[in-house]
Amino acid sequence: MPESTDLACCDKTPGSGASRYGQTRYKTAIELYSTTDMPVKTICEQAGVSISAFRAYVRRWHRELMFARYGINISPEEARNTPIRKPRGQSDIIRAKYSDAISACADEAYLACNVCQIALMFKLNPSALSHQLRKYYPEIIDWRERERLTRGLNDNLHRGVKSWCKQQYSKAVNYLRASDDTIRNAAAIFNLSYSGLREHLLSYHVDLLENRSEKRKNAKGNKTHGALTGNGTRHIPTYRQNKRYEEATRLYQCTSMTQKDVAAVTGVTPTGLGNYLRMWRRDLIFEHRGITHVDIESISLSETKHYHKSAAAKYASAIELLKSTKRSTASVARQFGLNPDVFREYLHEHEPTLAGQLGMTRTPEGKLVSAQSLGKYAEAIHEYQTTTEPLKSIARRFGLKYNSLGGFIRRNRPDAIISHNLLVEEETKSLRKNAFTESADKVRMNEAKEKERILDALKHTGNNRTRAAQMLGICKSSLYNKLKTFNILLSDGR
Repeated sequence: MPESTDLACCDKTPGSGASRYGQTRYKTAIELYSTTDMPVKTICEQAGVSISAFRAYVRRWHRELMFARYGINISPEEARNTPIRKPRGQSDIIRAKYSDAISACADEAYLACNVCQIALMFKLNPSALSHQLRKYYPEIIDWRERERLTRGLNDNLHRGVKSWCKQQYSKAVNYLRASDDTIRNAAAIFNLSYSGLREHLLSYHVDLLENRSEKRKNAKGNKTHGALTGNGTRHIPTYRQNKRYEEATRLYQCTSMTQKDVAAVTGVTPTGLGNYLRMWRRDLIFEHRGITHVDIESISLSETKHYHKSAAAKYASAIELLKSTKRSTASVARQFGLNPDVFREYLHEHEPTLAGQLGMTRTPEGKLVSAQSLGKYAEAIHEYQTTTEPLKSIARRFGLKYNSLGGFIRRNRPDAIISHNLLVEEETKSLRKNAFTESADKVRMNEAKEKERILDALKHTGNNRTRAAQMLGICKSSLYNKLKTFNILLSDGR
């Protein structure tokens, strides 16, 4: 448990809190931190301790002192359970730190002073106070500008983003809008100050930060390789990790050595190497176990048997004999001194094709098929191959399952499908040809009848085209077109 604020009670035995070394080393710094308002940097310089180490020591063992410096008095137990920072928004400790200065900014008595002057009055960083006002108290800034302008206190200084500042950060802002890279990396890419870019975003691109924060929130807990995580980085190994395990990874991939053997040779710890492989190189683990062509993200490592590469050499001769002969699996296993059940399990995991072929026969076409299935579907396949009857109808007629029959034909008798499709195509062509012939005859009959009607109309009207068109119920131009189509010449030669 953390110590109380009473330094006289800090002499604790090792293991009951802070170590004796820590209590002794930071005793002077803690006394100055709890009794003065000196900045942490100054305290550490006088006490001769590291700033980061002292901050970490205070956060762990004297959290109540951090709250007490900003006027929040709570017990050590409450301090342990009170977060110093919230994921988002203004924390209690920050609110207490800037409360007096913010109240002064909203007070008419301080209108003659700008924000920078007020910050210095309260021993605060001017940029930090400006940031607190812009982010959490924008109404105070608007009120101060109106009042200073009305009372003639305006200093005529530019407010808002300056043109040169906007131009300086524009490329980095556009880059961050188009990518999920961190602000620190973006600043390094465009040779900018990280704190300057961050302050610019906090002041003038709050929507960008909100969108990035939402993305991080949705990506929290994401462990997909290369995807965005909750802290804004990609889920990939660091350069130091890759460099540390580079040689170990190469040996694990290229040899049959176990992880323990590889770790011993390369000088890394077996636990570290195992964690690195499980986290970043699952593909090598599956490959080492002889498992390929699987979705490495969907299958669990615990679900796969731990076969080493040495197992492949152990079963290689037996597998070759099994491929070249028709002997049973049990007899081959006995010949090589193997356990038949273990050998069968290995075949199903690593030689599924061979395991599926065992107990099967070869057809005249050279296909390996189950003898039982071949006899079951033979008659139905013959019907399908020699007729145009649909496969579903054939399966129903022979009392077979359509899906099973179709799958068997697709896998083992593609020639039957080709023959059936040729018969169907020929039948279709024949039907189309008959239909076309019938349609042509019908068209010729209709044309003959129409020609006869036109000749009768011209005969009754004495070749008067206008009256003939009226009699036929068509326009004069249509009649002329039909006379040309049917090659009808009148007595006047037209």
